[in-house]
Amino acid sequence: AGGPRKVALLRGRGLDPVVDYREPDWTDRVRAAVGGVDVVFDGVGGSLARAAFDLLDRGGRMLSFGLASGAWADLPEEEASARGVTLLRPGGTPDELRALTEQALAEGAAGRLRPLIGQRFPLDRAADAHAAIESRATVGKTLLDVR
Repeated sequence: AGGPRKVALLRGRGLDPVVDYREPDWTDRVRAAVGGVDVVFDGVGGSLARAAFDLLDRGGRMLSFGLASGAWADLPEEEASARGVTLLRPGGTPDELRALTEQALAEGAAGRLRPLIGQRFPLDRAADAHAAIESRATVGKTLLDVR
């Protein structure tokens, strides 16, 4: 998690261990707590994603879906292959993406996906919502209320 507020929020939801990736020793703390990891969900990219990639055990998977840092991580396919790590990035045909979206929406409607809604803004404050997201001051999902 990024910052003490987000770490506390996750711990309050019963998650443990939780580390702050803004701390310089965060990867050491992950290794001390759990060893390596099987899966990385990367929404940041850049050097943070590279550090998370290095935590993956042999045969792990890394799903990169965002680049909040401004760039994808430099993850050589050859290195991933040598470690048996699968790298997954957005792609696919429009029909494949539509099918995945429909599946995710169905899971949400069935109550099996429960996003953390961290904050709401009225529609006329959409610029404030975007500024909060860009400054990384948000937690979870940010909603614009249209009513």
